[in-house]
Amino acid sequence: MKNIQDKLTKQLKRDIIINKYREDLYMLLEFSCSNHKSIKNKIVFSAIAGKDNTNEEYLVEYENYRILKNAVIYGANGSGKSNFIDAVLFVKYLVTNSIKFQPGDIVWQSPHKLLGINNDSEYNIQFITNGVRFSFGFTLRNSLIVDEYLFYFPRGRRVKIYERDENDFTAGDKFKGKFDSCKNIIKPNRLFLSCAANFSSVKETEVSFLFFRDKLVIYRGFNSDNWMKYSLKKMYNNPAFKDKVIYLINKLGADIKDIKIKISEPVFDKNELLLFLPNKNNDFLTNKEFMKIEAKVVYDAFEVDLMEEESTGIKKLFEFICPVIDIISKGKILICDELESNFHESIVYSIVNLFVKTRSKKIPQLFFTTHDTSILKLDLLRRDQIWFTELDKNSRSTDLYSLAEIKNVRKDENIEKGYISGKYGAIPMLNENLANVIMELL
Repeated sequence: MKNIQDKLTKQLKRDIIINKYREDLYMLLEFSCSNHKSIKNKIVFSAIAGKDNTNEEYLVEYENYRILKNAVIYGANGSGKSNFIDAVLFVKYLVTNSIKFQPGDIVWQSPHKLLGINNDSEYNIQFITNGVRFSFGFTLRNSLIVDEYLFYFPRGRRVKIYERDENDFTAGDKFKGKFDSCKNIIKPNRLFLSCAANFSSVKETEVSFLFFRDKLVIYRGFNSDNWMKYSLKKMYNNPAFKDKVIYLINKLGADIKDIKIKISEPVFDKNELLLFLPNKNNDFLTNKEFMKIEAKVVYDAFEVDLMEEESTGIKKLFEFICPVIDIISKGKILICDELESNFHESIVYSIVNLFVKTRSKKIPQLFFTTHDTSILKLDLLRRDQIWFTELDKNSRSTDLYSLAEIKNVRKDENIEKGYISGKYGAIPMLNENLANVIMELL
């Protein structure tokens, strides 16, 4: 009886924590798309946990859902892993930037080679922002937006915010008349969400827009979106934070004593420079932050220039760790392409483990592609957290599926061995076959 009571008490405490901080909850639930680069037919990625009862403590409970905090995607080179992430990035870009599109600008549709731009490219995403579930999607055809929708689910019931058909839109009953200011703003090359977030006072469109802009973070490799600049400025302005970063990097295997950062203003006067340049360059220069950043990594007996002399692995650590700390502390979603690039496998394991076992009121998520099979362990990842991409040789289309969809995978199975042997598909030419081909060429 006592054991049952203890379990109920723990469950109650966990539910209280989730409910108490629900307004701070930001999570990706599902993403689907079609006719995007190598993705011809519709693929669906889901962060909703399946029936598997392993590692339940790593899940997040929300309403009637059990949500995954992280997932990994494996697949051969050219199978479409990066194109999946590119599709998510495309949605983020269009939401946050299409309001700036001018008449005549086209939406940069990237269709499958066998379909083209005259066929529909569809994008759909479900997410939680400010503790409320939203569903958003749109369709492109001939590089223009032909339909779009936004729903939300207060108290679990679906409520229409708006639906769009080309340049016409209808607002949900609760939002009648609240989008009138957008009638002259909407264009075939602008998402209505981008327009409404900027030209209406509807909170639901604003928080949706901010989810894409601020909470959905996409990393596509070394020197991505000035992460290094952000990291160096953050450490320069906050010495205590810098000490934490150095401590963490050393825990990951380095032996660094300090990093000396110098930030200086340019020697020229920006305002004077503008006088000698064409007007079309003025906005670019006015908004650009002019500064010179230098950094020296200090070891026991010497120091090296971070950008010119340091190893690629150490540079990526300094670039990557600061934004990751921000993502974890603020409960954001990180989508990362080839996480293992320039990292030792033990660092990859540590980063994944960090997201898995983080316990705080903010709940971060990590979704990433990799070729590193060392983390394919069921004590770290559930079967519904392991995904694969495979290119259909007939349709030349990317297929996306999870390990949970494959039958007869035991809970104690050696997943790494099974994947390398080709048991789950999504594997390039096996090493012994590759060796035979090379021998034939010699």
